Amino acid sequence: MACFLVPATEAVVTTIVQKVVEKKEGKKDSETTLRFSEKLKWLNGMLWGGSGLLAFEHLWHGEISPFFPFLTAASDPSDAAEMLHEMATSGTAMAVLVTAVWAAALAVSSKIVSSQKEEKKKAGVRS
Repeated sequence: MACFLVPATEAVVTTIVQKVVEKKEGKKDSETTLRFSEKLKWLNGMLWGGSGLLAFEHLWHGEISPFFPFLTAASDPSDAAEMLHEMATSGTAMAVLVTAVWAAALAVSSKIVSSQKEEKKKAGVRS
């Protein structure tokens, strides 16, 4: 019903954080290291993309309306309770899962960058 609102809210927060961090970071230091703002951009893309697709799916199934209260479940108190429960369970689980996948992607990219640095270092020692 409204599970997409939880990752969308996280996307809003992380987008604001990304913009603030970008201003503080300034210029890029090295070609081999990614700035934290660039890493946050990955998370934002995942969150905005997933939330957008979920919102479209809910629109397609008639769970979102173009007039107030916008979410069809919000018009009936019993449906609203079910909607809030879905947001607390499914929405939170989706947001946590997307963030965990992002963290795993950061770990993998960090390992790749480390191995590339080691290869360059070894190649420089041999030459």
